[in-house]
Amino acid sequence: MPDLDWNLIKSFVAVAEAGSLSAASRRLDASQPTLGRHIAELETALGVTLFRRGRRGYQLTEAGAVLYERGKTVSDEAAAFSMLALGSVEAIEGTVRIAASEVVAAYVLPGITARLGVEEPGIEVEIVASNRVENLLRRDADIAIRMVRPVQNELVARKVTDIPLCLAAAGPYLDRSGRPQVPADLRGHRLIGFDRSDEIVRGFAGFGLVLSRGAFGLRTDNQIVLWEAVRAGNGIGIGQEPLARRDPAVEIVLPGLPLPVLPVWLAMHRDVRTSVRIRRVADFLHEELKRYSAG
Repeated sequence: MPDLDWNLIKSFVAVAEAGSLSAASRRLDASQPTLGRHIAELETALGVTLFRRGRRGYQLTEAGAVLYERGKTVSDEAAAFSMLALGSVEAIEGTVRIAASEVVAAYVLPGITARLGVEEPGIEVEIVASNRVENLLRRDADIAIRMVRPVQNELVARKVTDIPLCLAAAGPYLDRSGRPQVPADLRGHRLIGFDRSDEIVRGFAGFGLVLSRGAFGLRTDNQIVLWEAVRAGNGIGIGQEPLARRDPAVEIVLPGLPLPVLPVWLAMHRDVRTSVRIRRVADFLHEELKRYSAG
């Protein structure tokens, strides 16, 4: 068998992952007829049917599924080869845009980027502070720090850590209102929670403490405002445990309370993951966020 044209394999992998010629054409910036011709040429060269064509798009046959795994390996190795050549001449400098939640952007990232600036002075950082899931597909950011795992095929996501949550309050507030010893004691306290979301109410109900909206004397959907309200002595609120532990203005309340954790993911578009500077920043963020979570 003659050597296969790499473009045929690349088109095959793209269609297998996208599920249709139209989606794959947008991904590769190639025409649908070209991709269709590539698939037909590859099937002829291999002597197998790779896809079942139908209303639901292109679905891999059993033979196609086996060959996809091999083709994906070839695709990844070819990309790595190309980026190795690029990386040999690409300096670690330029701009990297990071999207993160408001709390992480305001309280966690500044310290991390300060340390990054010492190690990599040629890298400029742009921070997008938003609780929305930034659309990496539109390149709103190079790297996103997210508390949910992105599911788009075009994105590469890496689990970093889990950040524990805690209840916290300012020392002066606890001095005048008392320190809760059991969850039921929270009923006699001024609580801080969300405004339009009932997430915190449902969380309390999960461990047997049913509270009405009126139990929360201060409500806001802005998590920076919520944390600053805790620090200022407005009452007891929820926050990230490592943030509370390093803040001398607050104390952790009911430390044994079984609160959920925040899973942390680093995500980036497949097309940029092999950029030397973006890879460097992603690896740096990975280690720093793990260190932050550990306290």
